[in-house]
Amino acid sequence: MKFATRLIHGSHAIDPVTGALSIPIHQTSTFAQESVDHFGKYDYARSGNPTREALEEAIADLEGGSRAFAFGSGMAAISSALMLFSPGDHLVVCEDVYGGAFRVLTRLFGQWGLKVTFVDATSLQAIEAAITPATRGIYLESPSNPLLKITDLKGAAAIAKRHGLLTLVDSTFMTPYLQRPLELGCDIVLHSGTKFLNGHSDVVCGFAVVQDADLAARIGFVQNAFGAILGPQDCWLTLRGLRTLKVRMEESQRSAIKIAAWLASHPRVTRVYYPGLESHPGYAVHAAQASGPGAVLSFELESYELTKGLLEGIDLAAFAVSLGGVESILSYPAKMSHAAMPASERASRGISDTLVRLSVGLEDADDLIADLGRLIGA
Repeated sequence: MKFATRLIHGSHAIDPVTGALSIPIHQTSTFAQESVDHFGKYDYARSGNPTREALEEAIADLEGGSRAFAFGSGMAAISSALMLFSPGDHLVVCEDVYGGAFRVLTRLFGQWGLKVTFVDATSLQAIEAAITPATRGIYLESPSNPLLKITDLKGAAAIAKRHGLLTLVDSTFMTPYLQRPLELGCDIVLHSGTKFLNGHSDVVCGFAVVQDADLAARIGFVQNAFGAILGPQDCWLTLRGLRTLKVRMEESQRSAIKIAAWLASHPRVTRVYYPGLESHPGYAVHAAQASGPGAVLSFELESYELTKGLLEGIDLAAFAVSLGGVESILSYPAKMSHAAMPASERASRGISDTLVRLSVGLEDADDLIADLGRLIGA
């Protein structure tokens, strides 16, 4: 079955007990057992829940993985995956990583003894040069947040395999509809399911997806032991949102392409970051590993005053944290997604005080352009 059909008719499309077209919400903390010697499939809801299992199987199928694990947030998924490593281990990480990942790597796992080197991951040479005898993994985003930098994922995974390392990729911006890193040789795909996978700004959730059975067992152990699981109500909401992933992504991406082109031609916009523009330095690499540029773009304006006026005056996009909803969301990385990153670190990475990130929703593209033009000039 093709992707769109699998979204609707994949695993757990119909409840096997009742025939319901909506998977039941198993709102329970525990399950009765009939025998001391033989427990059933489920015993305690932290360890397994039928609603969560249905969502995890759906995500695993879409990513081309053997197992997926649902967590209470994207950061819970990232942090749980990082628990695969030990104190003293070293990771090579893309330099403009999401601010929450930067914070947990440097302040939480840093004090725990995990060592990190941040590199420009658009360069495979820079990735390989940063590897040390203590390196155990490479952590990437492609496109990255918020500068939409592109990493050659197949090339990075090949480097990792030569050195016996794990490759972790946050693919939140792309979703499995547009990019499947496991098929490119990566080991762990991470998502903030809060964003496009759920798509309605009403759930906070995260996922880790793998293909290798031994790695799946290790992450499954962490999920059960650490316990940062996703509750059944939120699993059900995410399953419902997931069914429209293809049509949402296609429509939002179509609008994003149009808006990016308009911004790129605007005299008061100094730079647009979007892998759908041929001027983007990662355009060719991205086109080779993904089937579309996605619905998130960033741009810089000519002054802070203009930036502030846009953020505070926009009508058809919410000035808010997050992305990937049916409504457009305009964010300010310096004080939102990357507020945890010191100003000097942001500056060194090119995350300026005039940078704005736009997640394009399902509004009409011409209406969004008119609203933007009203504030920055037609």
